[in-house]
Amino acid sequence: MNLIIAIIVGAVAGFHISTWGMYKDSIHEGFTWRKYLRSVVAAMVIAVILQLVTGMELGGAPAMVVFFGLVYAFERLMMELWDAFLRVEDQSKYFIPMQFGIRGKPVYDNRIRWSVGFAVLLVLIFSFWGVNRLQTAFPNTPAWLILVTIGSLGGWMTAVGGAWKDAPVEGFETFKFFRSPGISLFWAILVAFFTDNWTFIAVAGAGYSVTVIETYKTFFFPNKPRGKFAGKPILFPEMLRRRNYFVPVYVLCWILIIGAFVIAFMNPHSGLI
Repeated sequence: MNLIIAIIVGAVAGFHISTWGMYKDSIHEGFTWRKYLRSVVAAMVIAVILQLVTGMELGGAPAMVVFFGLVYAFERLMMELWDAFLRVEDQSKYFIPMQFGIRGKPVYDNRIRWSVGFAVLLVLIFSFWGVNRLQTAFPNTPAWLILVTIGSLGGWMTAVGGAWKDAPVEGFETFKFFRSPGISLFWAILVAFFTDNWTFIAVAGAGYSVTVIETYKTFFFPNKPRGKFAGKPILFPEMLRRRNYFVPVYVLCWILIIGAFVIAFMNPHSGLI
């Protein structure tokens, strides 16, 4: 049963990601079902792996709320690592290159990209390991200190990675840099009602922060080109209409997310807070 629930949660996370991604990119890149369903399949696979590795019991809304944030964060992390360090693609179609670059210029030497990507992966693994070690070594740390530091950790990583990629091209924005840590902290506080695992709180908080930030950028400013396509022409104008057919899917995903939080708070739960 846990695996079935994990697959369902993964599907919801995947459709949420796929829909905002398609909504922003399809007018520039076109639409294919294969590309749309890519994140859905990836999130479902990640969900199964996470459930098997963590052994999380997913029978109640509190656990599903935490699990959703984890799946979302790891799907985004895996896709960002793939785009930056492994995928080979023409970068001229982008205003902001998606491949790893230095000062806004893509690095095409695979040996350099792979080496940096491996180093980034090691840093991430060490960070997760370090958080677990800290929790073991300092079990009586005040909740507020854990949330301010560990809870916002994923947001700080996102902010640094985003600044490295975007700032050389579009300039450094103070609000944008501090936005991810702030929103991650907010969601980490909510997640902390349902788990006392520091790593889960940090990762899930970062995952939920992406749901909010991408919703804001995509649907509050639907006619503003996505950063990586800023200034680029709309090559598929028919998608301005067709993409709206998928909005109900996105709304349903948000209803399920908010509903899960409401039910989680209404049911018995325990966590760091």
